Amino acid sequence: MNDLLILQAARLKGRLSAEQAAASAGVDAGTATEVVGGLRDAGLVKGDASVRLTPEGRARLAELVAAEREGIDKEAPAALYHEFDTHNSELKAIVSDWQMRDGQPNDHADATYDQGVLDRLAGLDGGFQPLVARIVEQAPRLAPYPQRFGNALAKIKEGDTSYVARPITDSYHTVWFEFHEELIGLLGLSREEEAAAGRAV
Repeated sequence: MNDLLILQAARLKGRLSAEQAAASAGVDAGTATEVVGGLRDAGLVKGDASVRLTPEGRARLAELVAAEREGIDKEAPAALYHEFDTHNSELKAIVSDWQMRDGQPNDHADATYDQGVLDRLAGLDGGFQPLVARIVEQAPRLAPYPQRFGNALAKIKEGDTSYVARPITDSYHTVWFEFHEELIGLLGLSREEEAAAGRAV
């Protein structure tokens, strides 16, 4: 399980540190370091301070995801994904309103406006987390995601609004993107298909 979690995290992030591996997989730093080391020894990842997938790692990840997909009732995730799509549209609108205002980049000078957007994000999370829990019941490997969403929201509430959508951190938008990618993989879809259907984040 940890091999799959960390190989997938390396695919999603491009380059993966041990700290990121631990957060993404929901394991302690020591376990993450040990798993990354084993994957490196097996030729599935390469690098030192941070690692990236090798071609062999991509092939092994594809095998593991396909095997996982075979063991999941396909009807249930498909139905849950339709529910996810509604939340996904809302999240896209929230992030757009956070980044842009009246057709211009949001300079974040209007605290009232920004707080309104943040309140919408918190409201979205409140309605979304029960769906995440139901998806985790179908695919237990995704169990770290509720905490990852929670951590991002907690950072925002503490005043660090970079956790709304900053790409290089475990921001709410970053975690959402990765969760969406996981659902796409579980259903055997592709990012290109989802973008064409207007569901890409």
